[in-house]
Amino acid sequence: MRRRLIALLSLLSVMTLVHLEPAGSAEPGAAPAAGSNGLRLLEEMQAVITELAETAKPSVVSLFPTNPLGKGRDVAPERVPNAPGSGAGVIITPAGHIITNNHVVGDSAEIEVRLSDRSKLIAQVIGKDPDTDLAVLKVTADRPLPYANFGDSSTVRVGQWVLAVGNPFGLERTVTLGVVSGIGRENVNLSRYENFIQTDASINPGNSGGPLFNLRGEIIGINTAIINFAQGIGFAIPSNMAKQVLQQLLEQGRVVRGWLGVGIQPLTPELARKFGVPEQEGVLVNEVFEKDPAAAAGIKAGDVITRIEGSVIDSPNRLSRIVAGLLPGAKAHVEVVRNQERIVVEVALTERRDHATVASLPQSRSESKLGVDVQDLTAALAEKFKLRESHGVLVTKVEPGSLAQSEGLREGDLIKEVNRADVGTVGDFTRAVAKVRRGDTVLLRVLRESRAFYVVLKPNEP
Repeated sequence: MRRRLIALLSLLSVMTLVHLEPAGSAEPGAAPAAGSNGLRLLEEMQAVITELAETAKPSVVSLFPTNPLGKGRDVAPERVPNAPGSGAGVIITPAGHIITNNHVVGDSAEIEVRLSDRSKLIAQVIGKDPDTDLAVLKVTADRPLPYANFGDSSTVRVGQWVLAVGNPFGLERTVTLGVVSGIGRENVNLSRYENFIQTDASINPGNSGGPLFNLRGEIIGINTAIINFAQGIGFAIPSNMAKQVLQQLLEQGRVVRGWLGVGIQPLTPELARKFGVPEQEGVLVNEVFEKDPAAAAGIKAGDVITRIEGSVIDSPNRLSRIVAGLLPGAKAHVEVVRNQERIVVEVALTERRDHATVASLPQSRSESKLGVDVQDLTAALAEKFKLRESHGVLVTKVEPGSLAQSEGLREGDLIKEVNRADVGTVGDFTRAVAKVRRGDTVLLRVLRESRAFYVVLKPNEP
């Protein structure tokens, strides 16, 4: 049946060549030409999709946390909340393992599960991973349970058909048909590691945790969110990410991720020019944490990371996701651009620690004045601005309307480098800026409290 559906979908590409008989061509009183090739093709396709829906629905369950006032209702502003304390899940083993969203489970230790035959069971929470918004539950039944298999989300393509199944507004096992409208979606601000499948299959409050099926009846995503101000935009966690999290939660009750030990930021066009790399190629290392894997391997601030284990790095989110997918103890081959030369560094990863590594900056502009006043750092000023440094050039004033202000610089920032040269005093800073030729930009490395970042400024032209 699946092979027949694939053949039917292939024929759709030439549907313009298949003509239904015009309504006026039949003899008066004759029945419509139900046997026409086009209509027969659509009816066969409809039959296969109907069969797929009937096959998929039994594995989908309704979930009701035992403490619906817990954190399961507290979701990011971009996510439309579920009906109170409810969500969906999908059974993934005949033994009764269920995967769903972490935000559906919240702080509950037990979850009421309603099966497709209307029976009810109590599930125990096996493990949760807030960083991907996934959770795994387990129910015990006196019979094998209907379940669904995972598919390979790396093969998902924009335009392919998908089925979303869930419990929107309490309407259990609602099926919606749509297409994949985007892949690799990130910066949605729903979880730490984002690589969402975007779909226009209707997803509504109560669908969270339910499966997104391909036309083979395989789970290719776990529905997690919708955009509350738009229609036809829903997001699902890719099945390959879900499988990786599932394996670790089942084996050890928690997810262990690799740790590189760098601070990173996006590579703007101005920064790309300063570091001699093509635009949108790689991410910029703005800080290397002492005694962490990157420092031990020789990675330096100012390096541009372009690949990790052969995977292209084009955003901070992707770097974090790739590194997190590697296990502590693994040796990762990291390609960096340093002084316009590409080198490969082998890094022995450790376990990720729970603190942020991405510095966000406003987009750069190309013309304005420098617009900062500076002074030497003192112990009192270091304490005031929560700096752990003993020397450097402190920004004491940022002129309103200046480029420095538009780039996000502010009072209390500590300038550590000018055009890749260390500056420990105002004298060093002044001499470094004086070397800038007319029309050239100034690359600053700035420390703000505990994080560093790079910024590009263009000074006044005389």
